[in-house]
Amino acid sequence: MSTLLLRFAAPLQSWGSSSRFQRRETNKEPTKSAVIGILAAALGRRRNDRIEDLLEIKFGIRIDQPGKLLRDFHTAHTVDGKQSFVSDRHYLSDAVFLVGIQDEDARLIEYEYALLHPAFPLFLGRRSCPPVQPFVLGIRKGLDLFSALQSEPWWAAAFYQRKLQRQEKVPLEIVMDVPYSSPNSYTQKDLPHTFCQSYRQYASRSVASMIEGAFVENLQAISLPTATDHDALSALGDV
Repeated sequence: MSTLLLRFAAPLQSWGSSSRFQRRETNKEPTKSAVIGILAAALGRRRNDRIEDLLEIKFGIRIDQPGKLLRDFHTAHTVDGKQSFVSDRHYLSDAVFLVGIQDEDARLIEYEYALLHPAFPLFLGRRSCPPVQPFVLGIRKGLDLFSALQSEPWWAAAFYQRKLQRQEKVPLEIVMDVPYSSPNSYTQKDLPHTFCQSYRQYASRSVASMIEGAFVENLQAISLPTATDHDALSALGDV
């Protein structure tokens, strides 16, 4: 078994596991249903397609930068203006997560290629939340999920690293799949049976949160570029 590592970072992310309708909350870390949805989109699967094979992945997350909770409150009106709908939508601002997917090597190679060449656009919880690069960090061969999450250098942004620069070691929380009845485990209902919009179903999985052994040296922190030559509006030309 090996582990495919991804980096989830963006100005905004949102990972709801139980919210519906006008109030859309977010978990403090990405859900398994969202990551399975990202894999399915990258592989070109539609909402009515089968996803049983994707449910077999072992999934875990390291919280490199927790971000801040952001509330978006707005009102929408019907076309005729006779009705209005108030909604609360919550996001994580400036969060960074190291995401690990453990599976058979052949499947991980397929996932990695699909994520680098996605059939459908990928986003971090909602369509308004596209990921920033680097997104796919690669396969860590021969490493199980916890070992891969534990040994990877720190991916927090530079401004967040500076906030903790006086700490010799930084504790990072790891949240991952564990067998039922494992110590300190709890259940979370974010394992999808189908993404069909008319018949969505979710099952529970056993999860544990741990910090023991998940420390990174401040000196290992990866410095990401603070400036870029990319111009998002260059394709518009003189328009």
